[in-house]
This record gives sequence, C-alpha cells and structure tokens, in this order.
Amino acid sequence: MAQVNATVGDLSGNARLVRDYIRRAADAKVDVVAFPEMVITGYPPLDLLPPRETRPPGGKRKPSQEDFVRLNKECVYDLAKDVGSLTAVVGFVDYDDVNLFNAAAIISHGAVQSVVHKTLLPTYDVFDEHRYFTPALVNKPVRIDLDGHEVVLGTSVCEDIWDEEVGYGVKVVDALAQHGARLLININASPFHQGIRETRLKILRRKAEALHVPIVYVNLVGGQDELVFDGESLAVDAAGRLIGRGKQFEEDLVLVDLDDHAPEIQPPRPEPEREMFNALVLGVHDYFRKTGFEHAYIGLSGGIDSSLVAVIATDALGKGNVTGVSMPSRYSSDHSKSDAYILATNLGIEFLTIPIEPIFTAYLQQLKQPFKGRPADVAEENLQSRIRGTLLMALSNKFGGLVLATGNKTELTLGYATLYGDMSGGLEVIGDVSKTEVYALCRYYNQKSGHSVIPENCFTKIPSAELKPDQFDPFEYAMVSPLADDIIENRLSREELIEKGYDPKVVDDSLRRARLAEYKRRQAAPAIKITKKAFGLGWKMPIVNKLPLDNGL
Repeated sequence: MAQVNATVGDLSGNARLVRDYIRRAADAKVDVVAFPEMVITGYPPLDLLPPRETRPPGGKRKPSQEDFVRLNKECVYDLAKDVGSLTAVVGFVDYDDVNLFNAAAIISHGAVQSVVHKTLLPTYDVFDEHRYFTPALVNKPVRIDLDGHEVVLGTSVCEDIWDEEVGYGVKVVDALAQHGARLLININASPFHQGIRETRLKILRRKAEALHVPIVYVNLVGGQDELVFDGESLAVDAAGRLIGRGKQFEEDLVLVDLDDHAPEIQPPRPEPEREMFNALVLGVHDYFRKTGFEHAYIGLSGGIDSSLVAVIATDALGKGNVTGVSMPSRYSSDHSKSDAYILATNLGIEFLTIPIEPIFTAYLQQLKQPFKGRPADVAEENLQSRIRGTLLMALSNKFGGLVLATGNKTELTLGYATLYGDMSGGLEVIGDVSKTEVYALCRYYNQKSGHSVIPENCFTKIPSAELKPDQFDPFEYAMVSPLADDIIENRLSREELIEKGYDPKVVDDSLRRARLAEYKRRQAAPAIKITKKAFGLGWKMPIVNKLPLDNGL
C-alpha cells in the first residue's frame, strides 16, 4: 500500500512520486502495489477538470482543461513502461469523447492491462463528483498473473466501498466478490475527521467477513486546501482481521502478506487530541509547502486561540519560520502582553511589538466629525482589530509571508469575529476547532512538551478581546461551544436543542447570531477541516435565509 502525498495539478511531480514508490515496491519483491485515488492529478482537482454541463454531447472541452485530462492519462501510460512484472493500481482521470471517469489503471509488464471506473460518485459535504464524472455502468474483476499464479482482482474506487454507510442501492464491492474476485483493492482519497478511522475499519471488517475476501484499502495522505488526508491505509484478511496499517499523517509504503498466516494487528486506541493536533500541523505544513509560502505571521494577543495557532505553526514550519506580533492598544492588559512574550520566548520564534495606539488615535480623530453626537460602540472597538489586521497584512506584503488567522469554530459560528480584522489571513488554522477543543489541544501540547510552553495564565484568565475597558467575551463557552457544534455539525432544530437541555434563551440567541454571521464566514480564509461538518467547501448555506429559526440554521 503506497500512501503518498500528491499535489493537485502537479502531474509530473505526482508521476515521479508514483515511479519512486513502484521502484521501492519492486525492491521489496511485492506482487501488487496500490496507490490512492486520482494520485496522478491530486485530489480534489475541482474545476481544473471541466464540469459535465460544459461538455454537451459532441462538444469540446476548453483547451487548458483538455490538456490537463489528456496529460494526466499520458502520465499513466508513460509510467506503465517502467512497471515490470509486479502489478500496480494507479488512480487517475480517464476520458472518452464526452465523459470523464474517476478511474484506476491496472498496470503490469509495461502496459495498462485494464482500467476500472468509479461507480458511486459522492455529492455530499466536500464531495461534488457528479459535477465532473460519469459513473461506471459495469465493474468486473480482472485476472492478473502474480509470479505464475493467477489471481482474480476486484478493484474499486473510494465511495464504491461505502455503500452501507451512505445508503446506496448499488453494492460494487459485493458484486466484484460475487463475480469471483479473490482479492479486493479499494483506492481512496478519504479526508480526515474525528472518528473516521474507527468507521473505516468497521466497514472493512464487515465487508471482508460477509464476502470472505481480503480487502486492501489505500488512502491518500497530505493537506490540500482545507482538507487533510490522514493516510492510515488498512488491510484486512478474509476473516476481517486487521493485518496491515499505514502510518497516520505520513507517507508510507506498507508491506502486507495476504497469506493465511499474516499476524493480526491491534488497532490503536483513539487519541482525539493527538489526532486533531497532528491533522492541523500537517494541514498547515502542506498549505505552505504546496503554495510556496515559507513564513507565517500571527497576531499574538496573549489569549488561548492565538497561542494554539502559534504552537501548531511552529511544529509545522519550524521556529525560524514563524513571527508572533503583539499589537497592544490602550486597553491591552499587562498580562496579555507578557503572556504573548512568554509564549514566543518558549517557542523560540521571532517576536515583534507594534503598538497601535498612535494609529487608533489618528483614526478616532479622523472620525470625530462623522461620529459626532454618537456614543462609542462596536465601531470604535472593531477599528482596533482592523488596524491589527492591516499591520499583519503589511508585514505579509513586505516580507512575503502568510498571515494565519486565529479565530475558532465557536466564534465563527456565532459571528464573534471582526471582518477585515482578526479574520484577516490566508488560512484559518483553528476555524474547525471548537473553543472547548482549543483548551484541550493546548493542554495536550503542554503535556506533550513536558512543560508549560503555553503559559498557565492563558488557561485560567477570562477570555477577552480587550477592545474597551472591562470587556469580556459575552458567552459561557462551556455551554455555547457544544451548542454551536450541535447547530453546525449535527444540524439540530431549536426544539431538539432545547430537548437536549440547552437554555432556550441561549439557543435563540445562538441561532440568531449564527444566521447573521453567514456573510462573514463567506469571506473568511479557508479553515482546516477536522470535523464531519466544517465551514468552507462542504458548507453551502445561503446568506439571505428567511427560514424560521424554529427549524434551526
């Protein structure tokens, strides 16, 4: 199982990666090596592919899109020349005169022996494959020669094995086994979210036990925009025993012996904080590596959110590639300034202090006449946040780094974030992390480090934006953080939320805030996805929305 880190659009680089792992597999004397779904194009290529509606029967694709799909297929047939007697299963985009297909090439002895097309095309959450692909009408096993022994191989692509979880009427993997397949290979680009590893293994065990056929599940690894693919490829024998597992969040070539004597592997126990943290680190690392950025700028307020972003960025990029920026105002507390400094010192990152008071004073003076007769309110408060966002973006422009926004999912849900202020940045690192999970991840990091890298004061002080005297966040996060998750991830209605025990007044206020904040979220930086439902690619909510709040969001 070759779980590799492909990059969307890098056809030549991805093909080189596949060649390298084929050579490594050949050196290891394997019979079959399987690669992830669409490994040649990277996943998901989105509109690098021509959408189906732009390709009427007999119509032509745009030249750039035509070149992309043509070159990706040429890469497969070209690398086939380097494949000797072993069999390689390689994901790519196949096509005919009209249709595109999410496909797997079965390669051996220097040629593509067969091509399998994906049958089940997901259209939920972050997936929109019906936009591009035509489903397979048939998928039959193929016979391959493994060192003089004929094996009937059934190959499927990702969603083709998820028929029970999603509720499809077609059962692709079952049909392959019924048609004689004695080995099932399923190639995947399955994004990480909490709990996904247990779900995958449950599906594989159930399928293998029912069909009495070993199943090999090969998954992509790496970050792509807001998605993180965790790898952790799996193999189960015909009895459903786990006999092979790839590393999590790392490239790996996993050797699996499919004979009857392969030892059983015990699955690791769930470690939610470790998995979430490592997913975020990989997401930041690959976002920078694949976009060409090297340096991160983070506004350090001395609070828990910016502290978590700083430690994730330092782990992902190295301490020499992170700058923390303190931007105190007249309302900044001494402990906030000192906590930011202590964190930066503990991490060993560059630390800048840029007071915003002179700029804030100038803004107030310029607005004195237009604001005449009106009391100070959120307008003056948000000026400070927007000044800070402007300064961070100036550093980004001058030195070529990328600003990391520091808002968490609870704040984004409730709209407790300033557009063009603390929402400024190229990546929202913890935009899919609830406030309670922020604290848990920071505790995890300190425990992992063996000492309090994040100052203890960050955990114990009352959260505050410090934009006016004696200001504190207007929420009881112990209540609204899980409430926000139930609104967004579980899509519970007002009645269901109240039945679950939430205060009706808090429910009504939270639903109202969440509805009003949609226009902000539409303009937010991409957030690394680590839950079943994140803002961004898989969140498609209208800004103008008059559905009664009794129905939920």
